Amino acid sequence: MASWIPTVAAVGMAIGPPLVYVDQAVSIIRKKDSTGFSRDVCAILLIANITRCFFWLGDRFEFALLMQSILMIIAQLALLYICVRYRPRVSPENFGASSRPLSFWQWHAYAQYIEFLAGYILCSAILFLIFSRSELYVMILGFVALGLESTLPIPQLIR
Repeated sequence: MASWIPTVAAVGMAIGPPLVYVDQAVSIIRKKDSTGFSRDVCAILLIANITRCFFWLGDRFEFALLMQSILMIIAQLALLYICVRYRPRVSPENFGASSRPLSFWQWHAYAQYIEFLAGYILCSAILFLIFSRSELYVMILGFVALGLESTLPIPQLIR
């Protein structure tokens, strides 16, 4: 087997899934409206992939999958920015009418999403430093990352 095939497969595995969301971003920019796309998809993918990065620190899996997680985080941050920028004029967060506790993930400004993610990363880092020697903790990280990602279709179904 040619030596370049595994490299091409690894690159495809790393960049393929994040590229799927480029079409969504382009569509939102063209319409100048994010109606129909749930920002909860960004939340699920951001939290799941950040968690997967911490899981990688505890139990090294294929490097291409780590790169996929990092590229997905970047793609979702960009898509989230686009969604916030082109939010519909009539939306719950514009009127302070969110039904979620603390208006979770329906905030008005992109900076609020970044603050939450920074807090999540900080808490995850502290917990990882405390419990990283525990095999059970590392396995739980993996289950949480996969479990969160498996809920991905739910926000679009609800919408």
